[in-house]
Amino acid sequence: MKYSGIDLHSNNCVVVVTDEQDDVLEEKRVPNDLVVILKLLEPHCEDLAGIVVESTFNWYWLVDGLMEAGYAVKLANPAAIKKYAGLKHSGDETDARHLAQLLRLGILPTGAILPKELRATRDLARKRMQLVRHRTMHILSVENITARQFGARISSNQVKRLGLPDIEAMPLPDDVKLALQAHVAVIGTLSMQIEAIERRIKEQLVDRAEYRLLEGVPGIGRTLAPVILLETGPIGRFADVGNYASYARCVESRHTSNGRKKGQGNTKNGNKYLAWAFVEAANFARRYHAPAKRFYERKKARTNNVVATKALAHKLARACYHILKEGKPFDVARCFA
Repeated sequence: MKYSGIDLHSNNCVVVVTDEQDDVLEEKRVPNDLVVILKLLEPHCEDLAGIVVESTFNWYWLVDGLMEAGYAVKLANPAAIKKYAGLKHSGDETDARHLAQLLRLGILPTGAILPKELRATRDLARKRMQLVRHRTMHILSVENITARQFGARISSNQVKRLGLPDIEAMPLPDDVKLALQAHVAVIGTLSMQIEAIERRIKEQLVDRAEYRLLEGVPGIGRTLAPVILLETGPIGRFADVGNYASYARCVESRHTSNGRKKGQGNTKNGNKYLAWAFVEAANFARRYHAPAKRFYERKKARTNNVVATKALAHKLARACYHILKEGKPFDVARCFA
């Protein structure tokens, strides 16, 4: 059998094909042109066990094209791959060979390849998160300006309700008014786009049973349910609940040897969007859901706010795993047993 690794960059890639002994049969840097890459792989297609593509920012076109051409494609998780330290020579060719070797050995850390339509919806959910962060930045700026000018900070909800006439009526210098008007105009535009994206995501997911089940989990609701569902992908790719909690960055990253801490854990391994979603869910749940609040308060009494919030996020992540795996509604007794 043969194995291929592709080290992908913004405008070119290095394609490597190796055999069972890791001997290089093909190695070439080519432009990011699917036709060229397919032609390079064609002499090896019958014996090729699989192709590994690193999960870079621009992998969609290549993975989709290779899969449509009939190849078995694996998406490598770069955060979970650590090259040998102390190599005398290292470069793109070495990286591509290393990917092919990991595939041959059966120890390649992989990421999920979502169907095109779900991938687009997931990216839309990520765009919503980005716009919300930008809106929050502008809201905080308005709060800070009013605090400097009046000695008191207005709330975020008050900022969202501000209109241009409200600012014009404020006893402020013209330049300050102009700054506030700019912020309020941007906040209004961002809010409109966020609402449009939320409507579109709901249209795409409302008929899915998993989406409706996740909405019923404390702290999640209709805003976080799409993030968790789309970032999780096929639940069957996780061996168990612990594996899923680790992917959601809800467990501590730790390396030990002979009972002692050794080196640094890989804190970047996993899904940062899931990590954010479960922490957000925990913050909501501890305020509005009595059993979650009791669990949080017990943890906080023994530790601190951050540890207690992470522990609650861990509980919610485990609950979501079982909901998606079993197709059953949220069970409060099982979650906080």
